[in-house]
Amino acid sequence: MSSITLKLRNLKDYRCTVDPAVKDEIIIEYAPLVKFIACKIASRLPANIELDDLISCGVIGLMDAIQKFDPTRDNKFKTYAEFRIRGAILDELRSQDWIPRSVREKAKMLERTYAKLESELGRPATDEEICQELDCTMDEYHQLLDKSKSISLLNIDDTKTFNRGDKKLMVYLMEDRRGLNPHSAVNYKNLQDIIKEGIKALPEKQKLVLSLYYYEDLNLKEIGQVLDVTESRVSQLHTQAILKLRSRLGEEVESSEDLAA
Repeated sequence: MSSITLKLRNLKDYRCTVDPAVKDEIIIEYAPLVKFIACKIASRLPANIELDDLISCGVIGLMDAIQKFDPTRDNKFKTYAEFRIRGAILDELRSQDWIPRSVREKAKMLERTYAKLESELGRPATDEEICQELDCTMDEYHQLLDKSKSISLLNIDDTKTFNRGDKKLMVYLMEDRRGLNPHSAVNYKNLQDIIKEGIKALPEKQKLVLSLYYYEDLNLKEIGQVLDVTESRVSQLHTQAILKLRSRLGEEVESSEDLAA
């Protein structure tokens, strides 16, 4: 058990209040984590989004985690804090509707194209086949991916992009509701199966990018060094993988409620 968890457990009424000294200590200790998460999210955002604003939202998420963390549950504070920090940042971004309509439309067009060709071919389409379907050059296709990369940010309802800690925490946060609702439990299992099959069908490089980014916590530059490609190419591979998974989910999940298992 971490020292932070022990300190929170030893507080007399942690659900209602946290000693300011302990809160300050935790904020200082986890400040690098807030910056790390904010930088990771910022790497897939338009240049007009300020990193400092994301960090500020992350700090609010951390403070919320400190106040709401239940040390009697079998869950690490760091895992819970990561979830709250990331959630606070993404909630703020969504509330600002920072993705232009044109970008959303381009991303949807790509999703539909991936889904159409995969259905026709019985396998993931190659870049060349996508270009032929879209009647564009490879450079134009890559530009389209670059413009669509921000749409591939983690959505709190899109568990396909959660890392191991997020998945475990979502189970922890939702176990009571799923236990009371068999339909939600079935949807959750179905969604997991769809995601697994979708990842299996991805080209090897795209699977590797997802694994290194979400499971090994490497940044885009580090992944580029592993694959011996540019950081921009890694970003394109990531965007392709996420949009393909979104298109598969769009085909097989009938409603947003099914995504929220």
